[in-house]
Amino acid sequence: MRSGLLIGIFGLIVVLLGGWFFTLATALLTYLALLEFFRMAEFKGIKPATKTTLFSSFVIIISTYLDTIGLIEGEISNSILPICSVVICTWLLLQPKPGTISDIAASIFGLFYLGFLPSYWIKLRGLELVVTSSNQGFISFENLSNTTGLHLTLTSCFLIVASDIGSYFVGKSFGKKSLSPISPSKTIEGLIGGISCSILLAIFFAFLLNWENPLLVGILYGILISLMALVGDLIESMMKRDAKIKDSGTFLPGHGGILDRIDSYIFTPSVLYYIFIILKYLN
Repeated sequence: MRSGLLIGIFGLIVVLLGGWFFTLATALLTYLALLEFFRMAEFKGIKPATKTTLFSSFVIIISTYLDTIGLIEGEISNSILPICSVVICTWLLLQPKPGTISDIAASIFGLFYLGFLPSYWIKLRGLELVVTSSNQGFISFENLSNTTGLHLTLTSCFLIVASDIGSYFVGKSFGKKSLSPISPSKTIEGLIGGISCSILLAIFFAFLLNWENPLLVGILYGILISLMALVGDLIESMMKRDAKIKDSGTFLPGHGGILDRIDSYIFTPSVLYYIFIILKYLN
């Protein structure tokens, strides 16, 4: 309980600070989670390009932030994923014992899953961030301003927490019908409870932040975030089940590994980011 609270406080602080604090925190979490993912892969006899993929993931995170603040062009940032994928495949090819299909697949998926997808938190946090100078300091007041990126990042994180809490307590109290064989402890009743809590909090945020059509937006926003959190949770459960392990790691005593803590946050930012971009374009 105490460690979970400390993690939450740390997360809130780095989201509020934004900038390099948020970027480096994201890079650190993805680095640790990627180590755990490769540990799961090794339980299956897979030998991914661990060091090369870890470095590539870090490069994706950093280049995304540099693109967000205007220090590099978007084309350069977008080229990092395919270039790193080629480097990873080449590295596996040049080993004394060439990599297998499984080695290549695990490495490239790891880069996508815990490099490319988490980088969208950087994109999301940077929405409508006004950069006054390319030589801004480590802490910038622009990062602390009320931007759309800050609102979406904070609210989506709170909604994920609300969804997790709602699904846990409702599922524990009323859960009878299993949701998926991948995770037998999850129930349909728990899913409904999680979505309901997410919707209620989303509606509150929609009114608080004076969004247009707050009731409708709140309902849709709450459903979206809750479902994306569930997808992330089930994907990790599927991989753990295949690797025949209970937790992704032991980094957090009583809470499992880092990947166990962030799985609900992996698929959310990319979907939310592009929905915002599409709606902005349509308007």
